[in-house]
Amino acid sequence: MLVVQEVETYREKVCVKPGWFFRKAEYRMETKTGMVKKTILKKYSIAVERPEIRSFNGPVIAGMDFCRIPAGTFLMGEQGKQQQVTLTKDFYMARYPVTQTLWQAIMGNNPSHFKGENYPVERVSWGDAQEFITKLNERIGENRYRLPTEAEWEYACRSGSSGTYCFGDDERLLGGYAWYYSNSDSKTHPVMEKKPNAWGLYDMHGNVREWCQDWYKEYSPGSVIDPVGPSSGTSRVNRGGGWYLDAGYCRSAYRDRNFPGYRNDRIGLRLAAFPVR
Repeated sequence: MLVVQEVETYREKVCVKPGWFFRKAEYRMETKTGMVKKTILKKYSIAVERPEIRSFNGPVIAGMDFCRIPAGTFLMGEQGKQQQVTLTKDFYMARYPVTQTLWQAIMGNNPSHFKGENYPVERVSWGDAQEFITKLNERIGENRYRLPTEAEWEYACRSGSSGTYCFGDDERLLGGYAWYYSNSDSKTHPVMEKKPNAWGLYDMHGNVREWCQDWYKEYSPGSVIDPVGPSSGTSRVNRGGGWYLDAGYCRSAYRDRNFPGYRNDRIGLRLAAFPVR
């Protein structure tokens, strides 16, 4: 974000005759100029990477799409529980949650309750996600993929916005971006069926909740740089909306947590990749 000062012309209501007892005050509109501060959101083109995942015998078995997320500073959280976060390096975020097709290709099983090739995988614990990532990195021969940090997740979800959702504050628009309680028919849906955010990411406000790397902790006051969460804890962070959640629980800043071994049909995962080449 860029904060600049500009000269701006504006209209202002000015009192020309004050009111007195039963006499109404008189006003007129005047044109004025003054210095105002403006916050400008930088516009980024969406850079998409499509790495291929191959079987040990060679053929392509699944693909993934990643969007490059630019470094930047934002306010994380809401309603008085906020901290300024700076992410100093670009990173990649998967355009959509890990699908059952990819999970099956790497793990050889499909634990999901709602079955479908392009559906998000669910009923996976944080520990299951780590095992999946380890095997994925072994498959490609480098330690590149991981879960996003909580700060990376919210920053990528907001995609330069500062409102309740990535598209603003109007809850009535949520159905265009997310599968949630009011439109999901009590089940998950194939990924990428709703609108993406400004940085090309799908299903951030709905479908399944997503594990993050961090241990859960209340925000600390002040500003932080490249936060990775506390070094220990009892619960891992979940982010994002879900097919079973009301709109108020699908906000960009909404947080939840579960024990690392917890599994149900409401939680999946999304991959991040770092460093950017």
